[in-house]
Amino acid sequence: MLEQDNPIRVFEHGCLFVHKGERQTRLTDTQLQALQTLHGEAGLPYYTLIHKGVKFTEYVGVLQVGNLTIEVLPKADKNDDKDRWQQMLIGMLQAVGLFEIQAPSTSQLSLKSNSILDLYFALFLQEVEYLLHRGLVKKYRKVDSNTTALKGSIQFAQHIQKNLVHQERFFVRHTTYDAQHQMHQILYKTLLLLKRINTNTALHSKIGSMLLNFPEQPDLKVTEATFEKIVLNRKTESYGKAIEIARLLLLNYHPDLSKGKNHVLALMFDMNMLWERFVYISLRKGLRRENADISIQDQVHKFFWKPENGNRSKIKPDIVINKDRADCVVLDTKWKNLNGYNPSPDDLRQLYVYHQYYHAKKVALIYPASSQFSKSGKYLCTNTGKETEMECSVITLTVKNSIDTWQKSIYNEILDWMGLVESSPDII
Repeated sequence: MLEQDNPIRVFEHGCLFVHKGERQTRLTDTQLQALQTLHGEAGLPYYTLIHKGVKFTEYVGVLQVGNLTIEVLPKADKNDDKDRWQQMLIGMLQAVGLFEIQAPSTSQLSLKSNSILDLYFALFLQEVEYLLHRGLVKKYRKVDSNTTALKGSIQFAQHIQKNLVHQERFFVRHTTYDAQHQMHQILYKTLLLLKRINTNTALHSKIGSMLLNFPEQPDLKVTEATFEKIVLNRKTESYGKAIEIARLLLLNYHPDLSKGKNHVLALMFDMNMLWERFVYISLRKGLRRENADISIQDQVHKFFWKPENGNRSKIKPDIVINKDRADCVVLDTKWKNLNGYNPSPDDLRQLYVYHQYYHAKKVALIYPASSQFSKSGKYLCTNTGKETEMECSVITLTVKNSIDTWQKSIYNEILDWMGLVESSPDII
């Protein structure tokens, strides 16, 4: 059982070293070696290897190496309060549905855990407890067994092999109805994983209690395909969130096969994708409440090039409002701070294509920033160099003190830019 250490917190694009930095944020040689082994020759998108250390990328979340927990936090302004950014990251993950729990006791769950990893563990345990209280779903399955009662069909080859001198027995294949099936095997395997890697003493007894109450299951080799084949129905829909968290934990766990002490669990999220989803969810919730006649879609693709042989290429903006209408608006989100500079030519060219292919009235790039503002610029004619009517705006959105306030601010700022003045909806 591992002892709980306070997590090391570092901002995205930050570095951790063995030989320098504050003592409480230094890696040990063993921890660095575990991260280097995980990175391997093929590489990982979460961090790059540097001299006696690692440099994190735009991925945020949590890495656990043995008894060390590293939280990689987002940062969009000059505020260096890591506690605040941890809560903002948790809030963003909640807003996009990664922490959406169906159990009645959701409100009782404290979000002030020592680390984001503790929160995932607590959510999983809460879901399993909810399933146990409701009663685990049973299923029919085929069983081969050597019994004294004749039931089902005799398996003659095994019967002759095993019962030549035991004529009172029958080796049969029959159907049984119990709680031993794939979904329970996944949940049980995840509970055993938590027992092995959990470092939060407050959760130890909870994990032990779950293992005592959960029916023992045979081991299951878990891959991505295992989860893709799971189909939930009316009886098993309550398993959805527990299976989702189990998938996240089991597929991102990398056991230390050499020494067995520095297992690695990586729960990392691309901040660009999280920001895109967060802006979309904020707009969608506000529009559903205040503007039912405005449509909003994400990841709407159009084909724009077809080779003589092979697949067509497509463009896919982040957010399209009022698609195929005269007042169509296209938004593209970018998680980076412009710091007063203009957007990159690549970003502007991308929006130029969206303007053309979606016949958009307005297009905009959405960035986080220290100060909130919007500015517009005109695309120039390729022949004369003069301004055209095609306009691209840059909208920067400041981080607020709460997720609710931030979502309202995003909704109001973008609707104001669209020319639709609305009161702040109660988004959450």
